[in-house]
This record gives sequence, C-alpha cells and structure tokens, in this order.
Amino acid sequence: MVSGADDYPELAAHLLAHSVRRGDFVLKSGRRSSWFIDSIGGLTMGADPVAFVTAGVAATRGRALKAFSVRKEAKDHGGGGRIAGALDPGDKVVVTEDTVTRGTSLLEAARAVREAGADPILLVAVVDRGGTAAAMAAAEGLSFRAILTAPDLGFDYEGA
Repeated sequence: MVSGADDYPELAAHLLAHSVRRGDFVLKSGRRSSWFIDSIGGLTMGADPVAFVTAGVAATRGRALKAFSVRKEAKDHGGGGRIAGALDPGDKVVVTEDTVTRGTSLLEAARAVREAGADPILLVAVVDRGGTAAAMAAAEGLSFRAILTAPDLGFDYEGA
C-alpha cells in the first residue's frame, strides 16, 4: 500500500519547496538522476531523524516507542555491533528511511535488525523515488510502504 500526495499534501509541498533539488546527481547506485531529495541523509543518517522524531512524537501522545539506528558497518569498540540504541532480541520493529530508489539500504538495515534477533515487520520510506522497493521487500518476506512517491512529487519512477 502506498499513500500519496492526496493524503499528505502539506508534506509533498514541503518536500518540493525545501528538499527536492533539480540538477545532475549521482545516486548511491551510481546511476544518474535529474532530481534528488536532500532532506535527511544516507543509510544511518536517513533513518535516524525519521525514527527518533517518530519516537519523540509518540512519547508526547502517551505511546512509548524505542528507537535505534543501524550503522553501515559493525563498530569495533564499545558495545560493538551495527545497532545503536534501544533494540532487543524479539522486538517487532519498523525500519525507516527518508528516501529509497531501489530499497537496498532499507533491506540492508532490515537484515541487520534480523541478525540482532529482532523482527522487522514493516519497511517505511518517506519518499519512494524508484517504485521497486515493494517488490524487493516482498521477495524477502517484508512489507513496504511509502508516504509519498516520485509521481506524487511530479517525477517519474527511477528504480529499474
């Protein structure tokens, strides 16, 4: 299920005004694109604000949610591992990202969550720019939802 600009017109307008950049960009995959969402960041950075803000807003509404980050690689000091924050074996979690094109970073984070013993039950992106993340997630037995899509922002999908 994908939501869209009809459900979140203020979010779409805000992203178009403040986060969507037009030009010539090289994506993480090495492919070129004429647009880019410059709102939050990459693998750990993209998910961090989404996860921690969601947990913060939930707390103000009386719902305690734990938040965590997935590092790009395991830390070799301190507690080590790829997970930073509150994640325990057996937890059922949502894995987030600001923007996905193919969904590889989101799936990498879900795999790290599984390796830590938790159960990713849903993958969520603020923007799906590629249109392929749902199929990639389904191939691994995971559900994917996007709040907005590339077409919601006036762009074609770029995920092939």
